[in-house]
Amino acid sequence: MEPKSEKEHIFRSKLPDIYIPNHLPTHIYCFQNLPNHRSRPALIDGATGNVFTHAEVELTARRAAVGFRKLGIRKNDVVMLLLHNSPDFAFAFLAAFFAGAVATTANPLYTAAEITAQARVSKPKLIVTHACYVEKVKRFAVEEEERGGGAVVIIATIDPPPSPEIVRFADLKNSDERLLPEVEIDADDTAALPFSSGTTGLPKGVMLSHKNIVTCISQKVDGENPAYHIDSRDLMLCLLPLFHVYCLVSVLLTSLRVGAAILIVPKFEINQLMELIQKHRVTIAPLVPPILLAISKSPAAAVRFDLSSVRRVTCGAAPMDSQLECSVKAKLPNATIGQGYGMTEAGVLSMCLGFAKKPFKFKPGSCGNVIRNSEMKIVNPLTGASLPRNQTGEICIRGDSVMKGYYNDPEATKRTIDKDGWLHTGDIGYVDSDDEVFILDRLKELIKYKGLQIAPAELEALLIAHPSVSEAAVVPMKDEVAGEVPVAFVVRVNGSNISEQEIKQYISEQVVSYKRINRVFFTNEIPKAPSGKILRKILRAKI
Repeated sequence: MEPKSEKEHIFRSKLPDIYIPNHLPTHIYCFQNLPNHRSRPALIDGATGNVFTHAEVELTARRAAVGFRKLGIRKNDVVMLLLHNSPDFAFAFLAAFFAGAVATTANPLYTAAEITAQARVSKPKLIVTHACYVEKVKRFAVEEEERGGGAVVIIATIDPPPSPEIVRFADLKNSDERLLPEVEIDADDTAALPFSSGTTGLPKGVMLSHKNIVTCISQKVDGENPAYHIDSRDLMLCLLPLFHVYCLVSVLLTSLRVGAAILIVPKFEINQLMELIQKHRVTIAPLVPPILLAISKSPAAAVRFDLSSVRRVTCGAAPMDSQLECSVKAKLPNATIGQGYGMTEAGVLSMCLGFAKKPFKFKPGSCGNVIRNSEMKIVNPLTGASLPRNQTGEICIRGDSVMKGYYNDPEATKRTIDKDGWLHTGDIGYVDSDDEVFILDRLKELIKYKGLQIAPAELEALLIAHPSVSEAAVVPMKDEVAGEVPVAFVVRVNGSNISEQEIKQYISEQVVSYKRINRVFFTNEIPKAPSGKILRKILRAKI
């Protein structure tokens, strides 16, 4: 007789599962309800004031898809978008879907070497960018031509091209939509290829199928009681970079699905942002902790600008502690402020149910409840055993939003998704007695002091709560006796001369002895990824 297996502790949403039409291609699904809101605003360009209706967005995307086809783009070909936030980003991204192509996105501020590295993996046939970045893109295009084999990389710019051989995206948008052929698309076909480092290593191409993306959108906004309630009267802020999945899916595609409007802001400047929120009466603001911190510390937020229209602030991409949450609430009194938790490889894993159409109570600092139509478990990183409530371990997720795998990297895929379909996130957290998810830190970022674990995020939350500290990051420093000790990189508030000793004393009064800050390095800025995550590798290299 076989021994009885240990009980699996699996957590699910408080909301019931819903029907998800994930047999549909992403663009068909997003525009499925178009007849209900054809003439309503879809995209508002914060830089120019130009407004595009939902019908115009759908039509322009189809026309651009015809333009892509004229350039030779066919099913499964890759189109790279190297663009700042703009309506043309949305048109180009959706056009790739209509053409049956795969869209890969990249940070336009990447160096030529970084762009080339991503392009070598994704092998785009068309790159849509800005004229000022053409020289960076040409490096890859020239390399491909020199390799031979008939590989030709076409470059298109959304502004006037610098030379005749560069295609104008405006010309592609003026194509005849009636010439768009029917492209047979399977739900499991790859739709998007964003890049992520995953739990470790170099950036890898994340294969997201149409089923993955549709599932991720539907989990949030479909059903009688949507987990992330948006309606056609809402105006959502699009400040976070569209080349990041958080904004691409949770802002652009969800808004198109429900008929809401999107205010596209190309770059972050605190006073300009608050002016746009006031002018356009933004109702939903998806943001990241550094921007929320800037709002909370801005004297003008509650004095010069009327931010009363904001009814919801969604924080994602990095954990927001309860102190920051409370300080933002003081500046945005009408807003429900909560968090979602997600990753490129799996979409949204948990969502604050204070955002539901019929909201639930939630705890500050929580990342919400497990997203519906998915399963979550917390596992012991050493033994792999699943853990019950209130025990800390690695967070794992399973469901139709989980990626197909890493592009041309089966070994990395196997390390991330196990044989039972569980994606191992590399994040450390727990599910409490009320089924709320709390993230403590990244598995690889935990500081080990004589075998005791120290979560950098915990110390960072204490540091930024100090009135003389603008930003902070905590990383490990090697120590002969302890193995590792925590050190802090701190950005002072303008005009402050707070000392290293004062910061050490401030922390030592709030934590046990082994969590005390060993050194403080003052710096002008904390390096971050576009998603808002602290780039700890850069800081560790400075020590």
